[in-house]
Amino acid sequence: MSKNDAVRVLLIIAGTRPGRLGATVAEWFTRVTAAVAVDSRARVEVADLREIGLPLLDEPEHPSTGIYQHEHTRAWSRLVADADAFVIVTPEHNHGMPAALKNALDHLSAEWACKPVSFVGYGHTSAGTRAVHMAKQVATTLRMMPTGATVALRIGDHVAEGRMLDDPARDDAARGTLRELVRLARVLRPLYRPEAGPDAEPATPDGSRPPLPGVRVRPAEASDAAELVVLQRCCWVAEAVANETFDLGPLHETGDDVRAWADDWAVWCARLEGRLVGAVRARRDGDTWEIGRLMVAPDLAGRGLGTWLLRFAERQVPAGVGTLRLHTGARSHRNIALYERSGYRRGPVRDDAVLLTKPVTAVC
Repeated sequence: MSKNDAVRVLLIIAGTRPGRLGATVAEWFTRVTAAVAVDSRARVEVADLREIGLPLLDEPEHPSTGIYQHEHTRAWSRLVADADAFVIVTPEHNHGMPAALKNALDHLSAEWACKPVSFVGYGHTSAGTRAVHMAKQVATTLRMMPTGATVALRIGDHVAEGRMLDDPARDDAARGTLRELVRLARVLRPLYRPEAGPDAEPATPDGSRPPLPGVRVRPAEASDAAELVVLQRCCWVAEAVANETFDLGPLHETGDDVRAWADDWAVWCARLEGRLVGAVRARRDGDTWEIGRLMVAPDLAGRGLGTWLLRFAERQVPAGVGTLRLHTGARSHRNIALYERSGYRRGPVRDDAVLLTKPVTAVC
């Protein structure tokens, strides 16, 4: 991030119950820090958990996988992933943070990592400090970076009739908090968004971000063939066991076979620090975009890389194509579940393989 790039700050209103003070505190914070935001080239956006309305964590997969079944989680993921830093405005409930905040944090994982977070706590006896202390424990577990600067508001000292009282020292504390947050966001940027660094190349040709920092996707070259042979044999052993057969093409193909893919397929390789960690191929067949050989290194399985590669392959669909198609083993239940979560519908089983399709119009 250069000094001229805007820092996207997501201000999260954590309190949700009727009569809450959170919206008032958030309005005060954005108002008194407006000049700092301009000077620091920060853009502050408010996310009100009451309006967002996340249900109690209801995703079947662990958040660390990045595989989300529900649109409310995907929308929350996009909002948090796009942010560079966070200000959490939280009340104190019974010496702790609100359940809505804990739930919102728990819904995601990688989207929070390595990003700075500041807190504005409010309450009575402790001025919200116990809620902030509890929230910091969760934030650090999610690999967020809490700032040293925080704002603690004792309601009896700072609020009257639902309005914030004048307090120049408190306003200065808010401005200092935002300044520190923005500085940290710029310093930490290479960690949480390495593909956006000044010298970094985009993660994929279409600029999408991977679930694992540092992953890069590029079209396959002939020199990738040997590694592709090894990777797909590693990946398809589990498929052979699940489907009770070792008569699977990926287990027997040679380097020459893999190099020959280029005659009919577009092939992409995903690398992490030089290591081949995933691949996918696709080709046009009339009105259909066929996707195949989606593979992820076994030690990185379950972290969202397969879903990300699938979506990348989907976005490469050429004009005039109406259907996406792929196949997997009839007993490859994990693969089938992933594809169905991605919007594919199961079709007939032929030769122990199941056909799955999805309309192109369903691709986001």
